[in-house]
Amino acid sequence: MYLKIAVFALLILVSSSVHADWMRFRGPNGSGVSDEKQATPAEWSAQKNLKWKVALPGHGSSSPIIVGDKVFVTCWSGYGMNRNDPGDQKDLRRHLVCLDRKSGKILWDKTVDPVLPEDVYTGMFAEHGYASHTPTSDGKRVYVYYGKSGALAYDLEGNQLWQTIVGDELDPRRWGSSSSPILYKDLLIVTATAESEAIVALNKETGKEVWRQESSGFNSTWGTPILVPIDDKRTDLVIGVPYEIWSLNPDNGKLRWFCEALPTETYCSSVIASNGVIYGIEGRGGGSIAVRADGKGDVTKSHVVWSGRDSNRIETPVMYQDRIYFFANGVANCIDAKTGERLFRGRLDSGNAVASDQSEEEPGNRFGGRQGRGGGGFRGSDYSSPVIADGKIYFTSRSGETHVIKASDKLEPVSVNRLTDDNEDFSATPAISGGQIFIRSDKHLYCIGAKDS
Repeated sequence: MYLKIAVFALLILVSSSVHADWMRFRGPNGSGVSDEKQATPAEWSAQKNLKWKVALPGHGSSSPIIVGDKVFVTCWSGYGMNRNDPGDQKDLRRHLVCLDRKSGKILWDKTVDPVLPEDVYTGMFAEHGYASHTPTSDGKRVYVYYGKSGALAYDLEGNQLWQTIVGDELDPRRWGSSSSPILYKDLLIVTATAESEAIVALNKETGKEVWRQESSGFNSTWGTPILVPIDDKRTDLVIGVPYEIWSLNPDNGKLRWFCEALPTETYCSSVIASNGVIYGIEGRGGGSIAVRADGKGDVTKSHVVWSGRDSNRIETPVMYQDRIYFFANGVANCIDAKTGERLFRGRLDSGNAVASDQSEEEPGNRFGGRQGRGGGGFRGSDYSSPVIADGKIYFTSRSGETHVIKASDKLEPVSVNRLTDDNEDFSATPAISGGQIFIRSDKHLYCIGAKDS
């Protein structure tokens, strides 16, 4: 009897520990939704509910991930620290930083020399820099993608296991790259659209290339793909590209279906999915769409559930209880996932927040694709994507204000919070784990949580 109780308690402990991890961009399967039961703070400042604040060894826009008692984040140093005087590219270093979750102490910092030439630090590229890809982990290793410097694997103690270069091309728009790597079975899937106009799968144990799908249609794609279970035998790898949505077989990279989608020459956000339906909302050209994911070939006329004219920007939407939330130009939006109908739209109030505590077979020739036509950009836009926990939506603006609103069918603001009054760029998406919120700026990593969390 006692053995059964002990085993049950151990299972609960292990389950809770795994449950608390946030091991990739936007958490569990890229959904942006934490299914934990712990309460998360609704209010914080430099003095309230701030557990720790740590200076990072360089700049970056990548998001933190949580693996057990460790926090991982990437950054860069040596070149491009100052837009007016970027320095010499040979001095560029990318960092994988491991921090103790409880104290914020940096446990180790591993750097990588650059593969040159790199994109010049100027124009739109300077909006996010050389550390925009969020790491991912399987609980045993941490995987990073550094663009032209390749994909790398480390163990949890910081020992480098392998490095694989997947492309060395320069982005024709000079926007760089930002898509984050994801894991599927024994594969690390890397979206190397700027470096080789390709999605590449590597063996996660060895770094050896398993498959590669190249297409000019990947040009001007910056979103991270998602994995969509169709049935007990089939999972699709789905990504939004200019003008279309594509679904690939993640085992071999072959195209399963495509759908003509949004009239946009760039695709900056990621698609989202729920109950076998893919949703995309983009900004440059605008548009929204819902597509059933169980198709084959051209599903433009057969699988579109609804389409609309909603406009997102760079952030990826988040879905909760059949409602899709997205933020653009300081406006909060919510639409019904089943119909596409608008539920609310309202401007976010800054609230004068202050940091101090004062208030298979490839169907068709889709991999020919369409080329982007260049120009433009989203300078000054918010980059961080909303996340949901404890029935609350958290959205961090680039200026550092985190808006907390209730996840309901009405716009119900809860609070506006600021961690610093200094000039810091908050472009990363928060990570949530164990009732704590991890927010990263270009200078610091912050851990927010109640004292007993």
